[in-house]
Amino acid sequence: MIKNEELTTSPKQRIVIVLVALLMLGSTFALYAGIVLNYNNNTETSQAKDEKQERFEKLYAEYQEKLDAQAKELSNIYFEEFSKYRSNVKSFNAAGATELKVNDLKVGEGREIVEMKDTDYAAYYIGWLSDETIFDSSFDDNENPTRLIQPLEGSENMIEGWLEGISHYEEDGTHYWDGMRIGGIREITIPAALAYGDQEQGTIPANSPLKFVIMLIEKPEEIEAPAELEELYSELYG
Repeated sequence: MIKNEELTTSPKQRIVIVLVALLMLGSTFALYAGIVLNYNNNTETSQAKDEKQERFEKLYAEYQEKLDAQAKELSNIYFEEFSKYRSNVKSFNAAGATELKVNDLKVGEGREIVEMKDTDYAAYYIGWLSDETIFDSSFDDNENPTRLIQPLEGSENMIEGWLEGISHYEEDGTHYWDGMRIGGIREITIPAALAYGDQEQGTIPANSPLKFVIMLIEKPEEIEAPAELEELYSELYG
């Protein structure tokens, strides 16, 4: 006959049990504290990012307001004259546009653009394809313009046909045309080889000759972006 015996634990066993319980309790507390701390840190990080984003948007809006004010001021000066040349946008024979050609619609009275690397100017322009499609312009609306947007600043990165078309051009001792002068307006026909060649560019199909009407003006005073705006952009967007 088996007797019922009371199960007992020794003092050493009880100490081990207590220690294990304490360790489990400590681990649970540490885990909880870690979760709370991580949550707080993430919350603080999120709040800081939100504050930076809000500051960035405020500074950007102020900067854009200055640019828009300058664009409006310039448009008030040049829109009436330049908008008349919207009617120059007509279809043309793409197959026949194999050479760079220029046609001065108005000779300016300012300094001449002599070299292709001269970028000290700003420009209003209309660019179109042989089927009369305007692929880009300085108008707020290509079909029914009401104002001019910010003028394009001169750059050596423009397509070769643009750079050659506005500058003084001679080849093998033959003088073809003078460079544009500030205040002048010129229509330029650019063969595909001096535009984007066999590469498609946005809405411009490959192997497309282009036409431009370009008006050169003095480069407006530069409105620099605040240093803080640039710093925030780098922090937020890398």
